[in-house]
Amino acid sequence: MEEKKKMDPRFQFVTLHQEESEHIAAPQYSYWKSVFRRFFSSKPAILMLIISGLIVVLSILQPMISGYDPLNVPTINDFSTHFLRPSAAHWFGTDNIGRELFDAVWLGTRNSLLISFAAAMITTVLGVIVGAFWGYSRKMDTVMLEVYNIVANIPFVLIVMVLVYVLGSGIPQLIFALSCTSWLGTAYFIRVQVMIIRDREYNLASRCLGTPTSKIILHNVLPYLISVIVTMISRDVPSFISYEVFLSYLGVGVGQTDQTLGKMIQEYSQYMQSAGYLFWIPVAISALISVSLYIVGQTMADASDPKTHMQ
Repeated sequence: MEEKKKMDPRFQFVTLHQEESEHIAAPQYSYWKSVFRRFFSSKPAILMLIISGLIVVLSILQPMISGYDPLNVPTINDFSTHFLRPSAAHWFGTDNIGRELFDAVWLGTRNSLLISFAAAMITTVLGVIVGAFWGYSRKMDTVMLEVYNIVANIPFVLIVMVLVYVLGSGIPQLIFALSCTSWLGTAYFIRVQVMIIRDREYNLASRCLGTPTSKIILHNVLPYLISVIVTMISRDVPSFISYEVFLSYLGVGVGQTDQTLGKMIQEYSQYMQSAGYLFWIPVAISALISVSLYIVGQTMADASDPKTHMQ
C-alpha cells in the first residue's frame, strides 16, 4: 500500500520554501499613489484644477509679457480708445483712460493670489506648529486658551483694518495683518485634533518608552492630520481672496501703487451702470478663483483622508 502511494503522483511531497512561506500576498499600498488616484478620479476636480492652473499661469506670464503699469497714464487723451467693450481686438475691453482691462486683470490677479497664498501659508505653518504643541502641553494650554478667548471675541475684519491703519497700506502690510491673528484659530483647531489623538495606545506606549514629544508629534500625530490641514488650506486661500477684495473695496489694504482684483472692483464700481464689464469681469475672475481652488482643495482633502482608501 505504501509503495502505491509513493508511485502515485497525487501523493508526491511538495518542497517547503521558507522565504515563500513568509511572503505577504496582500497587494502593495502606497499612500500618495492612492491619494492621487482618488483625486484624479473626480472629473469636476480635474476641470477646476485645469481652470485654476490656467489662471495662475496667466497671472504670472501676462504681466511679464505686457509690461502693464497701473501708474502709466496715457499722456495723449484719445477718447476713441476709452470704454471700448470686449471684442476680438480688446478681449476684456478698455477702461476710462484707454488702458487694456485684460492686462490690468491679470496683474491684479497675480497680486491677489500672492496675498492669499502667502497669508494662508503663514497661517497654516504657524497654526499647525503651535497647535500641535498646544495640544500636548497642559501648561501651554492654560495660557493659550486665555489668549484665544480674548482674540476670538474681536471681529477679524476689525483687527485687520486697525493693523492696516497702524502699519500703512501695502501688500506686505496686508499679508501681515491677515495672518497676524488668523493662525490662532488654526492652532486652536489643531489643538483639538491633537488632544483626540494624543491618548491613543501607540502614543501612550511611545511616551512610556521615553520618546521625545517632538518626535511623537512629528511621526505619530501630524500624519493623521494631513487631510485636516489640506482642508484648512482649501478654505483659507479663497477666504483670504475674499477678505482682500472686501478690504480693497472699502479702500483699506493695498497702497495706491498696487493693483489687485479688490482695488479694481472698488475703482470701477462707479461704472457699474454705464460700463458694467469693468466691474463684473474682475468680480467674475475673483469668484472663479475662489470656487475652483475650494473644489480642488476639498477634493484633495477627501482623497488624503486614509479612511477613504479602504476598499
